[in-house]
Order: sequence, then structure tokens, then C-alpha cells
Amino acid sequence: MHGTRILEEADRLMTVCNSCRYCEGLCAVFPAMEMRRAFSDGDLNYFANLCHGCGACYTDCQFSPPHEFNVNVPQTLAIARADSYAAYAWPRAFAGLFARNGLSISIIAALSVAAFIFGFAALHDRQVLFGVHTGPGAFYKLMPHNAMASLFGAAFLYAIVALLMGVRAFWRDIGEPIGMLADPPSIWQAIKDAGQLRYLDGGGVGCVNEDERPSDLRKIYHHLTFYGFGLCFASTSVATAYHYFWGREAPYPWWDLPVVLGTLGGIGLLIGPAGLLAEKWKRDPALVDQPRMGMDVAFIVMLFMTSLTGLALLVLRETAAMGALLALHLGVVFSLFITMPYGKFVHGIYRFVALVRYARERRMMAGHPV
Repeated sequence: MHGTRILEEADRLMTVCNSCRYCEGLCAVFPAMEMRRAFSDGDLNYFANLCHGCGACYTDCQFSPPHEFNVNVPQTLAIARADSYAAYAWPRAFAGLFARNGLSISIIAALSVAAFIFGFAALHDRQVLFGVHTGPGAFYKLMPHNAMASLFGAAFLYAIVALLMGVRAFWRDIGEPIGMLADPPSIWQAIKDAGQLRYLDGGGVGCVNEDERPSDLRKIYHHLTFYGFGLCFASTSVATAYHYFWGREAPYPWWDLPVVLGTLGGIGLLIGPAGLLAEKWKRDPALVDQPRMGMDVAFIVMLFMTSLTGLALLVLRETAAMGALLALHLGVVFSLFITMPYGKFVHGIYRFVALVRYARERRMMAGHPV
């Protein structure tokens, strides 16, 4: 017996698939499945997070609906994957908080923080809000640097701790000692697989989305989103080093490294999330966890809004709109931070951990020491 109905269904499907094995070349899920004859809850959550949702197994399967076996691996694992986010969430009181109302909660949080910052500046000096501020330190006219760093540093630290606690629970539940997460060859293989989105290609032909014609669009948009996020994070890291090690205050010139990295990353975070949203709206309902689309959409929209408000702030930072745009941008960033451990962001973390385990298993099967 399994802990939930959907894990019972996932067990049934994996049993059928383990007898057929037609799809073993499509992704990592089926080779991982073939290493087992029975499936624990942890195994099934491992498969769910190892699945990249390419949909190829649905179109290739001879037992997919309307066959009486009703084998729908992508949708079943999508539901199990979303359940796993809640199952491993920390603290547990927040489990499932954003499952159905993710977009509404994210927008409300963003606007609330923006209103707080706007009000903070208004109480401090009403003229600051609509004044024109240029040169180093202009952003801190709205809110002092220490107050801004404390507010967002606390939110970011909370998100990191919550994510680490969730990963710890996931890793233990899939049956691995925590020390085994430090296996350099397996970690390196997982980094390569994740960086290339190796299993988001339907075995080489591409994802299926709204019909049976494979396409690489989802893979391209995922790449733009991932590397755009990475460039924005690098921009923030460089700016932090500038401030604390060299005493250089934002905003920086257009040609400076934080601005260049942030601009390139921001463009990626406009095109990537917009493309993912377009593909999601076209996606065949048979492939997705329809009731919890809000959680997926919330994360994508917040990434898009982070980029949009950031680029607007960059363009208009030397105008009277700077104060309002900065407050809005910071509100969106704060909302992104506090919702990260409970929404779709965690899928990338759990999927990477699942890839580490898969690489370990492959090395063990091949007789390599671990």
C-alpha cells in the first residue's frame, strides 16, 4: 500500500511499463524503473522528479488512453511530482499553500511589499518618490541600503533554508544516506545532464506538446529561462561584491559588468517564460496536472515580472518613475523569494537531486566505485 492514491496509480503504471519496456530509450525514468521489481513511495517520488514531462512516452505507448490499461505516465507523474513538493515542504504548515492559488498569492505578496516600500519612502521624504536621482547611491534614496539588504537578505536566507530542508527530506525518502549526495562523479554527470536538458528531448526527437508532432521549443524556452536566471543571479552577486569589497554603490553604468549580465539575463527571462507560458496554454490537457496549473503559472509569471520590472527600472532609472518602479521591482523579487520553496521553483532542485541519484545508480550498475 502507498501513502496516496496517485502513488498507487503510479505503481500500477510502472508495473505495466516494467513488463513492456518499449520506452526505455526515451528518458531516465524507464531505465531507473527497470532497476527495481517493486516500488516504494520514495521510488515513485524519485521517478516523478526524474521525469521531465516531455510527453514522448504518452504518444509512443500502445496502452495509452483510450486503451483499457489507461497508461498515462506524464500526467500521473506530474500529479505525483506536485504532491511531492507539498510532502517535502518545510515548514510543513506551508505545504500546498500555493498549489491552487499560487498566482494570486504571489501577486498579492509582491504588491504588498511594493506598497510597504512605497509607504516607507513616503513617510521618510515624500519628495523622494517622484524625484529624479542619478549617480551612485540613487536607489538608496528610496530605502537605505542596510534596511533593503536586511529585508531581502532575510527573505533569501529563509528561502535557502526551506529549500535545503526540503531537499534533505526528499533525499532521505528516496532511500539514500545524506552523505551519498557528495559523490563528485555523479554530481558532475547530473550537472551536465541538467545543463543540457538531456531528457527534455523525447529520446532525441523533441517534446510533444499540443499534438503528436515533436518540437524543441520547450527545451529552448527552458534554456533561456534557466540561463537567464543564472545571469541575473551572477549580476546580483557581482553587484554585492562591488558594494562590500570595493565600496561601489548601485546603480552602475550601462557598460559595467552587473548591468551587462543583468540585461542579458533579463532578456532571457522575458523570452523564456513568455515562451513557456505560450507552450503551457497550448499543451494537451492529457499531459498535465490541470487542477494545479496555477502553481506552475505563478512561478513563470513571477520570473517574467521580475525581468520586466528590472529592465523597465534600468531604462527609466534616471527619470521620476524610478521610485515607483524600484518599489514594484523589489516587491516582485521579495515575492519570488518567499514563494520559491513552495512552488514550481523546487522542481529544478528536486530534479537535479534525482539526476544525481540516477547517475549513481548507473555507475553502480556499471561496476564503478561510488
